[in-house]
Amino acid sequence: MYDVTRFDPHHYRYPSHRNVVYGSRGMVAASHPLAAQAGLAVLKEGGNAVDAAIAAAAALTVVEPTGNGLGSDAFALIWNGGKLHGINGSGYAPRACTPEAYQARGWKQVPAYGWGAVTVPGAVGTWRELSKKMGALPLKNALAPAIDYAKNGHAVSVTMAYNWNAAAKKYPLMKEPETREWAAVFTPNGRSPKAGELFTAKDHAHTLTKIAETDARAFYEGEIAEKMAAFARETDGFLTMEDLAEFEPEWVEPIGVGYRGYDVWEIPPNGQGICALIALNVLKGFDLRERDSADTFHKQIEAVKLGFADAHRYVADQRFSAVPVRELLEDKYAAARGRLILRDRATDFKAGDPLSGGTVYLSTADGEGRMVSYIQSNYMGFGSGVVCPGTGIAFNNRGSCFTMDPEHPNVLAGRKRPYNTIIPSFLTKDGQPVGPFGVMGGFMQPQGHLQVVSNVVDFGMNPQEALDAPRWQWSGGMKVTVEPGFPAAAALKLASRGHEIVPEVTSNSFGRGEIIWRTPDGTLAGAAEPRTDGCVAAW
Repeated sequence: MYDVTRFDPHHYRYPSHRNVVYGSRGMVAASHPLAAQAGLAVLKEGGNAVDAAIAAAAALTVVEPTGNGLGSDAFALIWNGGKLHGINGSGYAPRACTPEAYQARGWKQVPAYGWGAVTVPGAVGTWRELSKKMGALPLKNALAPAIDYAKNGHAVSVTMAYNWNAAAKKYPLMKEPETREWAAVFTPNGRSPKAGELFTAKDHAHTLTKIAETDARAFYEGEIAEKMAAFARETDGFLTMEDLAEFEPEWVEPIGVGYRGYDVWEIPPNGQGICALIALNVLKGFDLRERDSADTFHKQIEAVKLGFADAHRYVADQRFSAVPVRELLEDKYAAARGRLILRDRATDFKAGDPLSGGTVYLSTADGEGRMVSYIQSNYMGFGSGVVCPGTGIAFNNRGSCFTMDPEHPNVLAGRKRPYNTIIPSFLTKDGQPVGPFGVMGGFMQPQGHLQVVSNVVDFGMNPQEALDAPRWQWSGGMKVTVEPGFPAAAALKLASRGHEIVPEVTSNSFGRGEIIWRTPDGTLAGAAEPRTDGCVAAW
């Protein structure tokens, strides 16, 4: 006789099926049900899509610490007032971070963990800026659900438990003194929490409360900032009060390309969204007839490889290095790059010369037409491993995306933002919003964006189907990983063309996304994929 209350939440004998979710007065799609509910609660309180995005984002720092936190970066695309707006909330390296300082410590490259990988947290400042410029409610209202989750606890979800357990096998082994607090905060019982187990975060709740009470001033100038700076001094870190106090998010003009009658929009560099746009610009030069064919996958993979070749060569903080954005997105350049794709053979592409002729995600919408595509991240899971005692703040390790090559535009420098992988996206048609979408997950993100856009535009998939469809991921060189359910016949044909096909046994590394479309009837249609604990909350 089985005890029906003691089941395995990580194993399912049969495939599940999700439907598109419809709403009319508001919608929040997030990677965790509690975050989606937080956003919806704020909408019902009188908030708009921006307030809902902040509420969901703040909640995610509590319920999904495996991918983001109060030490995260953030980006957003917002449809408001008949126009698409962009905000870059990625942090810069502390002023003391220079190649010379790192070399003096014996670092030949930027480390992946510890203070050397930390950039100034930008997410909290982004919440404040969005709330001030476009919100309908005070910031404290948007943060209330997250404070409740942190103070009174939340039941850990299935995917979070899986990823938390993996992190608990890595972070406690780190030798940097600044990472010693990680285990005490995130494995208080000597292990990671199990699915369904209640997890509380009192220090996190206190920090969120101070942010709410001071409109985030405590985080960048007051009590919380002093704790972060003091911990950096005690553990030989680089972060200072001045670094925190001088941080401001930047409003930016979104960049986009046309794709078969639609316009796809991304945040400009230092984000890697331009990679997806380059790839789509190349791909539109080809006829795609069958979604699950080796021919379609081959063209998509090669287009993505061309996009990454240019992104890794040119993307950097545009305040420090000129990035040829316009030239990289010209149709003439895309056509020339597309001619490099061989019909029957995989190629290891190099960057082109355009100057001669390059996490957690959520979507929200309200009944008045506003829509938000929002993403924030600590980068590699829990980030740098640096956790400030008494605050619950886990710092990002986004600085590890810098290079130490003095000739590269993305070379490390103080007050400079690194190449950033997190990218929100947005789809419009004829100057009107279709809606926000995104696929989180490091360098999978532009690849996920291309596959989702192709699914809906080339093959007429509904939002849920577009997210559910099995994915491939280019991993460098000729290596292409494919997830469970990927068509076996197509995989074999791709291998015959020179792609090194590696089947994966789980879908954990193939991105996690959400979509909200505005329908011709004026209602909202949302989708959240099953690769995570995603949820669409509708009103």
